[in-house]
Amino acid sequence: MFVNQLRRAITLAAASAVLFGFGSTNASAQAVDYGKVGGPVKLVIGYQPYYTESWSGLVMRGKKFYEKYLPAGSTVEFQIGLQGSIIVNNMLAAKQHIGYMGDMPAIVSTTKPEVADIRLVAVLGLGNDQCNVILTSVDAPAFKSPIEAIKWMNGKTIAAPKGACTDRFVQETLLKQNVKPEAYLNQNIEVITSNFRAKKIDAAAIWEPTASRLVEEGLARRVASGYSVGISDGGFMAMRADLIKARPDIAQAWLNAELDAQLFMADPKNAREIINMAMDQTTGFTRTTMARALYGGYTDQVGSKVRFSLPFTFTPEARDLITNATSFLREIKTINVSTLRPDAIVSEFADKALQAKNLKAPIGAVPVLNPLPN
Repeated sequence: MFVNQLRRAITLAAASAVLFGFGSTNASAQAVDYGKVGGPVKLVIGYQPYYTESWSGLVMRGKKFYEKYLPAGSTVEFQIGLQGSIIVNNMLAAKQHIGYMGDMPAIVSTTKPEVADIRLVAVLGLGNDQCNVILTSVDAPAFKSPIEAIKWMNGKTIAAPKGACTDRFVQETLLKQNVKPEAYLNQNIEVITSNFRAKKIDAAAIWEPTASRLVEEGLARRVASGYSVGISDGGFMAMRADLIKARPDIAQAWLNAELDAQLFMADPKNAREIINMAMDQTTGFTRTTMARALYGGYTDQVGSKVRFSLPFTFTPEARDLITNATSFLREIKTINVSTLRPDAIVSEFADKALQAKNLKAPIGAVPVLNPLPN
């Protein structure tokens, strides 16, 4: 299932989009017709039901909050991306207009203006162990601490989906702890699952809910997370700049609906319904896994009662994450800029959505729940 989805998702055409004078342009790009202001629009949304920190997209699809705000006659198509880099490629190619993704692909998406102009417009969540989870094989020693487990990875074979938020976490963790694995492999979540089963890798970094699934199935052990090394993770909403320019009414409408989705996530009374939506929009996971991925407590969380916060707009904490991650990605030569261009972040639509409801950021958090919702 996962392999087939991934193969379909990464068969991408060359990126093409005209940006109507809003930022950089590409002479060979193809214009996107978003219709006239106030009229209906056809939107394609890239989202990740297999990444819990971006589950407001899953809630948006399930609850259809956007129907309250978009002009009558509008259509919305949701397309699954198994990792953020796939969504970025589709947005660059004008195949998707709005994307839900982790921090690394979100940042990278804004650094390709020569291909297409993409902006960050909202924060989906900030945490420490949604993308940042380290697993070892079940044959690994019983470690006394998360740091001991990370040190054990020296000289071992480890894997992560490169280009995803886990990639930044792994590389930053290895540098911080002066750990040099024998091999750092680029593997998607299905290959990591297969290689844990076949005992071909010693450790991996992966995001929720796959991390919880591998533990539940007895294929791996959770030994550390971003809490262990002081590295945070985040989810962000990206939007094509030509959509913002041509249809600011649509940008505002979508952010109004996104606020409703995040408020829905923040209410623990909705936990069971959220798990129902997660089960409807994914395959290969049990209800227990989904509940633990979003609401579970772990020893490496050092007592935190929150799985991730919901800033919604670009709070100082969200901007610090972007600043620090951008600098690190430049350091490891993933991108060629050390700071994002000033217009890469467009917060006005999120800010106006908050003002309309008389709310301030953060709007809430996804809590640790005990017992887990069934």
